[in-house]
Amino acid sequence: MDDRAFQRRWGWLVLLLAISALLWAWQAGLADLLTLEQLKARQAGLGEWVGQNRWLAAGTFFLVYVAVAATSVPGAAVLTIAAGALFGLLEGTVLVSFASSIGASLAFLVARFALRERLRARYGERLKKIDAGIAVDGWRYLLTLRLVPVFPFFLVNLLAGLTALPLRTFYWVSQLGMLPATVVYVYAGTQLARIDSLAGVLSPGLLLALLLLGALPLLAKGFTAWLAARRVYRGHRKPRRFDYNVLVIGAGSAGLVSAYIAATVKARVGLVEKDAMGGDCLNTGCVPSKALLRTARLLAEAGDSQRYGVRAMSAEFDFADAMERVQQVIARIAPHDSVERYTGLGVEVITGAARVLSPWEVEVDGQRLSARSLIIATGARPLVPPIPGLDGAHYLTSDKLWGLRELPKRLLVLGGGPIGCELAQAFARFGSEVTVVEMAQRLLGREDADAAEAVARQLQRDGVHLATGHKASRVQGSGAGGRLVCDHDGAEVVFEYDALLVALGRSANVEGFGLEELGVRINERKTIDADPMLRTNFPNILVCGDVTGPYQFTHVASHQAWYATVNALLAPWWSFKVDYRVIPWATFTDPEVARVGLSEDEAREQEIAVEVTRYALDGLDRAIADGADAGFVKVLTAPGKDRILGATIVGAHASEMLAEFVLAMKHGIGLNKLLGTIHVYPTFAEANKHVAGNWKRANAPAGVLRWAKRYFAWRRG
Repeated sequence: MDDRAFQRRWGWLVLLLAISALLWAWQAGLADLLTLEQLKARQAGLGEWVGQNRWLAAGTFFLVYVAVAATSVPGAAVLTIAAGALFGLLEGTVLVSFASSIGASLAFLVARFALRERLRARYGERLKKIDAGIAVDGWRYLLTLRLVPVFPFFLVNLLAGLTALPLRTFYWVSQLGMLPATVVYVYAGTQLARIDSLAGVLSPGLLLALLLLGALPLLAKGFTAWLAARRVYRGHRKPRRFDYNVLVIGAGSAGLVSAYIAATVKARVGLVEKDAMGGDCLNTGCVPSKALLRTARLLAEAGDSQRYGVRAMSAEFDFADAMERVQQVIARIAPHDSVERYTGLGVEVITGAARVLSPWEVEVDGQRLSARSLIIATGARPLVPPIPGLDGAHYLTSDKLWGLRELPKRLLVLGGGPIGCELAQAFARFGSEVTVVEMAQRLLGREDADAAEAVARQLQRDGVHLATGHKASRVQGSGAGGRLVCDHDGAEVVFEYDALLVALGRSANVEGFGLEELGVRINERKTIDADPMLRTNFPNILVCGDVTGPYQFTHVASHQAWYATVNALLAPWWSFKVDYRVIPWATFTDPEVARVGLSEDEAREQEIAVEVTRYALDGLDRAIADGADAGFVKVLTAPGKDRILGATIVGAHASEMLAEFVLAMKHGIGLNKLLGTIHVYPTFAEANKHVAGNWKRANAPAGVLRWAKRYFAWRRG
């Protein structure tokens, strides 16, 4: 028998023993103590018996109280009053304090061993987040609930048992937290003749005092945080007046949105940028890469024209022209992020390198600026690993790539993530001999294996050589070309190249502008450490975007920017926790891979019970008509329910199709409602409705359908 099965059986055994003790007490007539009227009527007789059998009475009372608390039977309050009436203030308090804590702990164990595993199987991810909070502040929350008698204690016992709160913590907090109310009720029992109802025990003044006492743990936490904030500012002089309400460092996606929001609400905002407005996304990332991918896809379609009923198509292609088009696209979009536009919105754009001097002051090219709040949005740069020989070699990154005007004959891409796969496919379609070297056993490690396999198959059809399971050991050569030596299952493998593209992710820009000297904390991920309100250890310095993560996507940077700006402007009166519950993303290969929420691989790894429903695009009319019928829609739901836990789409327009699932998950819309929504025919979005239909068929009530069949047979005569 495994531990979990043993714990469940042990939990049920505890409950059975407690019920048995309660039944014995009932048989012995002790249940009369559970009503105030019976207690007052029998006080004299019970008092005389207690006086003659002190130890037996105390032991019996203790066991009955434990059984009542463990089984959550109503009557604990009357028993507490009875303790005062029969045993006096001191002895009664001691009996009730220990009996109630032991009984509560038994109820806690029953909930944990009988119910928690079932809930964990169904709501594992949610419970994990709750447990993370309980690990930090669980004792404070429990103490607050225990100190305030308006919360039913039996409910607190059961709910606490469903969390990861340790039993020893639950016991000592319960013992301490229930003591004030216990003393009040036991004292009331010593004055039993004056009590007409349980409501009369707690006066409004006493109830207010207990409420204030219950707030003490949380107030103490707030006070501790305030002291920590005061301590971190020690040695820094706060200006009496500020030049700005908010000063934003970095004019990428996060910084631009931050400045826009602050200016919209008429705050005075400064935006500092040392390079080009728009940051990586506009100049070296999202925009240029998508422009390049579009040209590559056009060439691929021309080369596969027979698929569309065209016998042959010729394309006169020059790589330099394609790269010039990329710059034209950037130039057309640049006005959206320009100095002129933001100046017109009311933002003061300051060009130059910023250096943080204090929690409120920044120097830009000798000019000292102050702001009540700073927002750090300095983004990230391509990650370059410490591979021997790489520093002396000529290599490209997603930042340096856009200066190319001559197509490399042999391109070696180091990294099989989204950036590596997208650019590898584009260059292969342009005519380069492309090799992708990836240390893991497959591409796109954050995606499901079936999604990654679909991309890998198409890359190979495009002529890309995939070298997965290869770890780069060293680089040889210092000119444009060279050799990459890799380890593969203990053997050396050499790849020669004319151009080397390093695409291994991005590293946050946290150095070189004063954060280290100021003492802003950097976490183990080498990003700026931030709390759920996006505040650093200096509460008036906030962060957003790639510089803090945990998701390095443009749309997440913009999402974080709203929280960072609002929290910066409303501090210290109000703050909002950033919402990461529904984060979508996409890889823009052909086919695209788009995902939101839980993946099938993650559910398996985390032992989360899910129902997986698929719909293949080769059955979708629009996909067939467009010759883009490779791929699928996959949705994860709670077993037997239509609540969407995650969705993965592989295929043409996957990134556009995903939006419906993002909306559904954000606002709690299930597959039943998605199925009942009219979708335009013929469109790719119909695939979302079809997958909902597949789920509905799989969850059709078999018993009802059998009766329906009989009914319609009867109607036919």
